[in-house]
Amino acid sequence: MYSHIFLGVSDFERALAFYEPLMAVLGIPPRFVDRDKPWAGWQSPVHGPRPLFLIGHPFDGAPATAGNGAMTAFLAPSRAAVDAAHAGALARGGRCEGAPGPRPQYHADYYGAYFRDPDGNKLCVVYHGAPA
Repeated sequence: MYSHIFLGVSDFERALAFYEPLMAVLGIPPRFVDRDKPWAGWQSPVHGPRPLFLIGHPFDGAPATAGNGAMTAFLAPSRAAVDAAHAGALARGGRCEGAPGPRPQYHADYYGAYFRDPDGNKLCVVYHGAPA
């Protein structure tokens, strides 16, 4: 459905320290880290080279800002991974926007958590399967 998502960050090393463990919990492998630009990307383990999730300094050189109403949601392999991702995000400077739990208003098996990264970008981690 999409090629890539790019989130601007103000402090690349801080952002990398936030996103590397998050992606590891979700089973999303890194594709590259280029500290000279700086930017980094992770790719879908299922779909090949796309889609990509990217972080880096904004191309125009202006400060990174979070979008009002924008959110990036990642699929989790289990409810336990949702819990671990949320806890890890908060431990690395993230801010809670909704604790892990069922959201039956979306569908019967929706289990998600919401948080913001250190730059204020809103993220969701969600598992769409029945409880194990």
